[in-house]
Amino acid sequence: MAEYASKDAVAALARAQELRSTVRDGTRWYAWYQVVYGIVAAVMMLSIGLISRPYGVAIGCGVWTSAIAGLSVYVARQRVTRLGFQRRHAGLLLAWGLLYGGLLSAGLIWFPGVVAWWVPGALLVALPGLIGGYLEARR
Repeated sequence: MAEYASKDAVAALARAQELRSTVRDGTRWYAWYQVVYGIVAAVMMLSIGLISRPYGVAIGCGVWTSAIAGLSVYVARQRVTRLGFQRRHAGLLLAWGLLYGGLLSAGLIWFPGVVAWWVPGALLVALPGLIGGYLEARR
């Protein structure tokens, strides 16, 4: 009887290890998602701030809309998310939204076309995605 119990325990541990590996390998996609999100956010910020209107807004919003549509399809096709995914993703969106809204508003009001404002602003807007991608890759 003890022999069967130990075999069952070994099988259960092996299955748990297999599932852990599947989840770890299956959630690497989110690191890339965040990096792409950050890069596209920076491109949008730069085009809105540095290319004359209405072209900069059209290019920035076009790139952003296309990227978000593509990322959304990509996310929908993923099989696995890590525990706490919703909280981390909400944090990414909140941090990005606050930075983007503040920097874009100030830039359009006080610094239209000033490279010294828009380039660092684009880097700041990209940081939530880049930092999030780095942290996710380390998990």
